[in-house]
Amino acid sequence: MSPIKVILADDHVIVRNGIKILLESDGEVEVIAEASNGAEALDKAKEYQPDILISDIRMPIMNGIEATAKLKNVAPNTKALILSMHDDEEYIIKSVESGASGYLLKDTTKDEFLKALRAILDGQKYFSGDISNILVNNYLNIREQPAATSKIKSIENEYHITKREKQILQMVYNGHSNKSIADELGKSIRTIETHRFNIMKKLEVSNITELLRKIDGEPFLVSE
Repeated sequence: MSPIKVILADDHVIVRNGIKILLESDGEVEVIAEASNGAEALDKAKEYQPDILISDIRMPIMNGIEATAKLKNVAPNTKALILSMHDDEEYIIKSVESGASGYLLKDTTKDEFLKALRAILDGQKYFSGDISNILVNNYLNIREQPAATSKIKSIENEYHITKREKQILQMVYNGHSNKSIADELGKSIRTIETHRFNIMKKLEVSNITELLRKIDGEPFLVSE
């Protein structure tokens, strides 16, 4: 299997060197080019057509969010992963709206980094746990709260979820955490996590934000 080809964009050379060493240590990833700003990242992406552009946010000339928004114009098949030290909600939401397929914090582990790259290469979206919580909370706060009974019923019929999965799906839609669902149903958190995993697998989504948007019949990302 050929390695995942990536371009690294960060204005700090020492950071790029560290990430490159981390990612290439097992041979699963190949860093084919580097950039020190967003404009240079787009030039490199156009030239090399990588699988994934890994970009910091705060860079000179053009930041990572702006570069992500323009990436499809120069490299239509390249995915974008934001790697940042900032867990600021505004940055995260803007990254998603610009078309980023994932957002990781710079203190992420090597295993999670590789997991994110694999998921993104496979066409999925990947956000670390804390980032997912911010996205979900933002989505729950800005969307209207219509009665979801008919929507959940439609999901139940189309995807053949069980009665218990339907019950949990309704609670997830209403913003309940795993712990609150477990407490209310008298089940272990591990049991609820298993049900949620099965629900997402049946609905062909990779995170809770996609799940909520699928129920509402909305696309996950606005990338244009």
